[in-house]
Order: sequence, then C-alpha cells, then structure tokens
Amino acid sequence: MSDSPTLRTVLVTGAAKRLGREIALALAAGGWQVAVHFRGSAQEAAATVQECRNLAAVGAETDSFQADLGDEGQARALLPRVIQRFGAVDAVVNNASIFEHDSIQTFGYNALMAHLRTNAGAPMLLAKGLHEHVHSRQATGVVVNLLDQKLWNQNPDFLSYTLSKAALEAANTVLAMALAPQLRVVGVAPGLTLTSNLPSPEKFEQLHRLSPLGRSSAVQDAVSAVKFALENQSITGTTLLVDGGQQLMKFDRDFSLM
Repeated sequence: MSDSPTLRTVLVTGAAKRLGREIALALAAGGWQVAVHFRGSAQEAAATVQECRNLAAVGAETDSFQADLGDEGQARALLPRVIQRFGAVDAVVNNASIFEHDSIQTFGYNALMAHLRTNAGAPMLLAKGLHEHVHSRQATGVVVNLLDQKLWNQNPDFLSYTLSKAALEAANTVLAMALAPQLRVVGVAPGLTLTSNLPSPEKFEQLHRLSPLGRSSAVQDAVSAVKFALENQSITGTTLLVDGGQQLMKFDRDFSLM
C-alpha cells in the first residue's frame, strides 16, 4: 500500500484487453495507480499489470482483481478489495460489458437481465461504493461510464446490449444528481473503434470511414476522452460522444452486421 498522498488510484473494469487495457496503460503513464479488473482473462490481466508497472511513476502501484460483475455479491465486493489493497480510491472507469447479439425476434428475460446486471447494475453499485468511500474521507471522486454511439444512432440489433447501455446513460444523470457534490459522473461514448472477428479488417476500415469527419474514433481518441473526463472538475451528468460524427448518420444495422 502506498503512503504517498499525491498518488491517485483508479479502478478500470474490463482492463485486461482491448479498450480497457489501453485506458489502464494511459492512466498508469499519466501518474495514476491502476486497479486492473478482469473476469476470466487472467493471463491478459497479468500482462496489463506488468505493462502498467513499466509505465508507472516512481512509487505507484498496480494490481489485478478478478470479479464476475454479473454476480451482485462479487460486484459489491470489488471496490472494498481495491480500497484494502491501495488504501484509497479516487475514480472508477466502468468499461467492462457483455455484448451478445439478440433481436426482438429472439428477445427474452435471461438475455436482458444478463446485460443489465453487468452493463448497468455493476457500474451503479461501483458508483455507490465510491461515493460512500470518498464521502468518508471528506474527498471527491469521479466515475466514467463507457457507453456507445449506438444510443444516438439506434438500430434493432443487439437489443439487450443497447437497452442496458441506455439504462447506464440514464444513470449518468440520476447518479450525477444523487451523488453530488462528492462524485462526478461522466459518460464517454466511442464510435466504431476496434475491430473483432466481425467484421473483416477490410470491412472495418470501410465502416470506420463512414462519418462526417471521414473517420470514427481511434483508440487514442477514446482514451483521451476518458482522461479528460477524469481531470475536468466541471463536467458531470453528461456524455462525451467521440465518434467522428457517426451519430449524425443513419445506420440501419449494427456495424458488425453491415
């Protein structure tokens, strides 16, 4: 545990891979102590921790924490574990989410509840826990929720995922009011940022250019927006759209299915 009062600590959920990993690395390089959360990617989380340590300031620490955020008990226990390890936590970046396809034709309670638990319920519990923690320290903190430009350019694909992210976007406003002045709550909504198995790399590059600016969000754009949300003391209860203007264009299908 660090005794330095100048070191700030951030919990980044889903930080073992992809965008969460890049956020963790950037924050470690920026002087933050980083708690790397993961669900099942233990090997990738260990690699992220080591890279964070290589980038960290002198005296800053990094560690990993496993939890299934779809389990309420594990979600509630995560932040106290991080506090016990680091002594204090100043921020939470809610990046972890599940993203599984369904539509109105295949919709059911099980899929909806699974998405809501991880994508909306856990971020709200972590925000509640951080508020209690900083309030007890007579300090302030910030929660950054990773959202999706789909909310401003809706289509019927990935229905339960979209509904869960819509709930989290609404929570930005509700939590910003309920947890002020100790806690700021800010959303960051990237556009098409990272490729996966769908679509192909060639199709990804084509889709990435479908925006008024001729490009959607690069990884660094999303990371910079998260850092800005963490640092700017006057932003709360709103969402930063980082998508090259893709929300201004109508897409009838999700990118992965176009």
